[in-house]
Formats: sequence, structure tokens, C-alpha cells
Amino acid sequence: MSLDEFLHNLHFDIEKASIPNWEVDWEDKPLPYKLYRGLPAVSLSLEVPLTLEGQNQPSIPDLRKIGHFLWYVYGLSQFSQSVFSLDSTENTTELMQSYRRFAPSGGALYPNELYVYLKIEDLPKGVYHYDVAHHRLVLLREGDFDSYLARALGNRSEISSCFGTVFVSTMFWKNFFKYNNFAYRLQGLDAGVLIGQLLEVSKRFGFESGVYFHFLDRAINHLLGLSELEESVYAVIPLSVEPTIWSANGREMDRMVSSEQLCQELKSIEPNHYVRSQRVKEYPMLTKLNTLSMLDSTTKFPLIEAKENEISEGQAVALPHVERQSYDLGSVCRNRFSPDMDFMLGRITQVELANLLHEATNSFLYRNDLEAAHKKHEPRVSLNVCLYNVEGIPNGAYQYDSTTHALRQVHLGDHRLLLQSGMSLYNVNLLQVPICIHVTGVKDYYKTTLGYRGYRIQQMEAGMLVQRLLLSAGAVGMGGHPLLGYDSNLCDQIYKMEPQGKTSLIQIPIGPYRQRPWLLGGLCS
Repeated sequence: MSLDEFLHNLHFDIEKASIPNWEVDWEDKPLPYKLYRGLPAVSLSLEVPLTLEGQNQPSIPDLRKIGHFLWYVYGLSQFSQSVFSLDSTENTTELMQSYRRFAPSGGALYPNELYVYLKIEDLPKGVYHYDVAHHRLVLLREGDFDSYLARALGNRSEISSCFGTVFVSTMFWKNFFKYNNFAYRLQGLDAGVLIGQLLEVSKRFGFESGVYFHFLDRAINHLLGLSELEESVYAVIPLSVEPTIWSANGREMDRMVSSEQLCQELKSIEPNHYVRSQRVKEYPMLTKLNTLSMLDSTTKFPLIEAKENEISEGQAVALPHVERQSYDLGSVCRNRFSPDMDFMLGRITQVELANLLHEATNSFLYRNDLEAAHKKHEPRVSLNVCLYNVEGIPNGAYQYDSTTHALRQVHLGDHRLLLQSGMSLYNVNLLQVPICIHVTGVKDYYKTTLGYRGYRIQQMEAGMLVQRLLLSAGAVGMGGHPLLGYDSNLCDQIYKMEPQGKTSLIQIPIGPYRQRPWLLGGLCS
């Protein structure tokens, strides 16, 4: 199977992309977090503030504040236990328990890891792994790596003025063990959701941030001591407290650097870590795609040409004018809920819908290296929505125009039953959902410009927008449940996207919900 066919099937015909006769070995499943052994570790404060209000005073953080930041980004936040009936005719049940984080993950498997390069007081300067299980930093390399990192980014960021840099990686086995090849699509989305959470938390802490999708992969992996057959970095996010020089392309004379050159400057490290699984299977399609997506020279960092976002010519429905929402991110994170079968149909006001769409799309704007900073670009991912029982708006499918803050009619009618028929698992009752959002993007994932790297970048940007939607929904008291088990072809037909060359990347039902009968405890002071 060619890689183009594989990626097409991941989206439109998952059975063809999956490994036949796949059986999940639950007894040998990996841990949802990476554990290093035999390395120096620094414990972080467990006295995490319950609110993020008043945190955004720009100042170089100390170790205590870094701990709070990392916990809100990716720390263990909740422990839950739920009871499920295994057989309706017999009195048999199963207890399901899990540790949750503020950023959701497919199957709660959390395939991504966080690494940080820190230059703060009370901590040796160096590269660390965020040990989620113990809420601590594990030292991988001690030293000043400003020059190394700046060159790995093509000298496009003023790393010397940043107090830290975050690396978001993907460990392939952590969800391949369950989802086999479908894990490749999930891993990009999960990384994006995590990045979306990181950027929102950064704002609350007063940090300046931006996302680099292009970097010298092997040089960055070498710095962290990662084996590219097991794990690879997907994004690099510098953090500062003052505005820094930001460039998407940099000066050509400064960009002639190769991974091979940089790797020769640092001694190779192979830190010992534990994943629990004893029988790790091979995942050749994932490693092949990862290898072909890598950049080995800074002269190969591409930019995407600006494109106008094609808007439906259907009748426009103007939404009420709303201002940016002001909410306590800490409270919204704790209350975020994926309703599953707990959605409860209720009438949605136009103001609630307007707040949801306006806040999600406006908070999504961020600095990145995909586009020239001085040019205005339309977002590469956008929102389409199927509505039912929304005040003053006819039931139907719409395209959201974020520029004019309006809905464009595409296909009137109640589409809930049709969307339900496209579900591969009936874990959500869409008849109880008033708002069903689809994040959309171009089918070719900018392959001509970005190559196969474009696919994972598109999935990450979709995930970043998903997290903004979930946070915006939580701020107005609603729940959202991201879904990939749906028929993309069917959704594309509903929105008539074929002429635009677009497709739906992920489906997010949003609406009111009832409380679930479970035991839930917060893991904070």
C-alpha cells in the first residue's frame, strides 16, 4: 500500500488502513506516561493554585511557577471510577478507572510527552522531561543549548531571550497497541489538543509563545535522547516573558545547517526508560511516514502560500455581536466533560452559539512558522456545523464565516439521524445533541508544499482548534465530545465540500448534559 493510499484510507476507509485480525493485548498495555530510571529528578510543588486569575504578570518564572504551568498543561488532574454493565440479562458489571488530564486524549492513552529546556533560577540549566506520574522534572542533559536549539530552528527564533522551550513528542506504541495504524491520525490530533492547551495556559501565565512545526528533527531528537523508531518530536514552542524576534523563514545565510552537523556537536545519550509493555510490536507504516516527514536541512523549511477561504454562497445568518469571553481557565479545565451518552437535548440561544464559535476561532490565532508574519492568512482549518433546536436559526448544516461572524446556509434540515447512521460506534446519541461541529481542512493537507509532514501538521492544527472549542463550550456550561468514529464522506456530502477540495477532519458534538454516576476526585491541593 502506498503512503498516499494509506493516508487516504486513514480518513475515508479505516478498515483498509488497519492491520487485519488485530487483537489488543490489554495485559501488556503500555503506561500512559513515560518513566525514566536512574536520572536526577527535581520535584515540583504540589500546592497548585485552583484559579489562574491574576497569574498573567510577565516575569521570569521560578521553579514553583513552572510546576504550576506544567500541571495545568499536562499534569494528572483527576481520578475517576465508573461502573459498566457487561450483560443486560445478567447481573455482571465492570469497574473502569482512569487518570485524566485537562487535555483530552483518544482512549485516555496520552501518546504525547513533554520535554522542556529551562533557564531559570533554582534549577540547573538544561533539558528535562516532565514526569507526569510524579509531577517532577527529570534531567536529561545539563548545559546551555541556546545556540544548538536556535540553529535547529533555522535561526528563526531568539532562543537566548527565552526562559524556556517546550518540545511536544509522540511515542508511537502508546496508542498503536490499541488502535494499530489508526494511531497515526490520533497522534497528530492528540498533539494538537495538547498544544492548544499549552498555548491557552501560556496566556494565563503571561508567557509569549509560538509554535514551530519545522525544525531539524534528528537534531532535536538527538538533544533529547529519543530513538526515532520509538518516539519523535512533533512541535517546538519557545516561551518568553517579553516579545521576541519571530521569523517564519529567517535569513538565508543563517539557515544553512544540517542535522548531521548539529548531532556531531553533542554526545549521544540513551537514557533508560520504562513503558511496561514486554511485547512491543512493529509499526512500519508509522515509522516510514515519520522518516519521510523529517527535515534534514534548514534550507528546506517551507512556507504556505496564502489562500482565500472559500465561503458558501448560501444565505447568511448573522450571529449576535459578542465580545471575547472572560473566564477562569482553571475552573473551566476542572469542569470540562465529555458527555458520551449523557448529552441532554436543550434549546440553545443564538448568544450561546455566537459565544462558542467566536471564542473558539479568535482564541485559535497564534504565531507559527507556516506563514509569513507580515501577511494576513485565512485559517487553514475552519468550522462547519449542523444545528438543531437553536433559537431563531433553521435546523440545518452551515459554514461558519469567522471574518463576518455569520453562518452560511449549506443544507437545511434535521441531519441528526443521518449523522447517527455514520457513526461506527454508538457511544453518543446524536439525537440529543443540538450542535454538531466539524473541523474542516483541505484534502491534500498541503502535500505539494509540506510533503507528508503536512498531514501531521494539519491534524495538529485541527486538534488545537478542538481544544479551543472544548474550552469555549465549558465556559458556557456545555460539554463536548471529540469523535473520529464517523463517516467523513457522508459529512462532506452534507456540507457539499467536494468542489472546495475540503473534508471534515473531526466531529465534535456539543450541548447540555446530565451528570454521570461516577466517583470522581481531583488530584490537586
